[in-house]
Amino acid sequence: MTAPIETTGAAAEAQPEVVLEGAGKGQIEGRSLGQIAWNRFKKDRVAVAGGIIVILLILLAILSRPIQALLGLDPNAFNQDLIDPNTSLPKGSWGGMSADHPLGVDPKFGRDIATRVLEGSWVSLVVAFGATILSNVIGAIMGVIAGYYGGRVDSIISRLMDTFLAFPLLLFAISISATLQGGAFGLNGLPLHLSVLIFVIGFFNWPYLGRIVRGQTLALREREFVDASRGMGAKAPYILFRELMPNLVGPIIVYSTLLIPTNILFEASLSFLGVGIQPPQASWGGMLREAVNFYKVDPQFMIVPGLAIFVTVLAFNLLGDGLRDALDPRSR
Repeated sequence: MTAPIETTGAAAEAQPEVVLEGAGKGQIEGRSLGQIAWNRFKKDRVAVAGGIIVILLILLAILSRPIQALLGLDPNAFNQDLIDPNTSLPKGSWGGMSADHPLGVDPKFGRDIATRVLEGSWVSLVVAFGATILSNVIGAIMGVIAGYYGGRVDSIISRLMDTFLAFPLLLFAISISATLQGGAFGLNGLPLHLSVLIFVIGFFNWPYLGRIVRGQTLALREREFVDASRGMGAKAPYILFRELMPNLVGPIIVYSTLLIPTNILFEASLSFLGVGIQPPQASWGGMLREAVNFYKVDPQFMIVPGLAIFVTVLAFNLLGDGLRDALDPRSR
């Protein structure tokens, strides 16, 4: 037998050691996909800035009516004493800007522009969010069904998507909105206009998300966890809504943040053309329509609602780009 080799002194100290840095500081914990995505997102300062602006806009839209009631503001209150009777333009420079009316007043009526922009914010966001939710529900269900079942089901749903995408959406929305202006389905006035806009914009936009979800589902249905669910006897509805759908939340969220600004622009376009939100209810598109006749002599009236639309759309787009990078593990 070979005697064991003893090491003493400097030789013993020179032997390598395996050291776990920070092992004595606490147990190492794993991170969930949500935590990883959040860490990636908060490093993107531009996306964080967009998210903060979006949160502020949503809060202003939700609290617009309470703010008006608290401050005694009325977006439809006329201030004829602020209008020059000879020109129908606001008295003073920059559209009648003053301490009482920081963004000026509109021509002819003297209504406070800041209050009307605040009032129009909740209209735009209600239409945009409502239409986006409708598009997501229809698109996600149709897309996951088409991608999972494939074959004839996939062919039928795909041709249905192509049919919807072939519709001239703007002309179709104009015709439907104009037809239903008087009243329909027991509704009239603002509730009718909001419902029509949400339905028209949301119902005809679902194929875009449907295609995205279908493509993701085609890749996911071959994964091991789906095979395991089938092997355990899980039915198709369970696999669709308990296995596949949770893995599609990321793409749906990203697409939603990019679809919301598109819907805001769509609502503003319809209101600008006179078939969306009707006066006296304030809306950003309606304010732009009224400003067309005065933009040369009172540019302030057009600049303010235009900037409101621009900032809102830009903030949502920045947020959507940041979420896309944070939720995509392949992005750098």
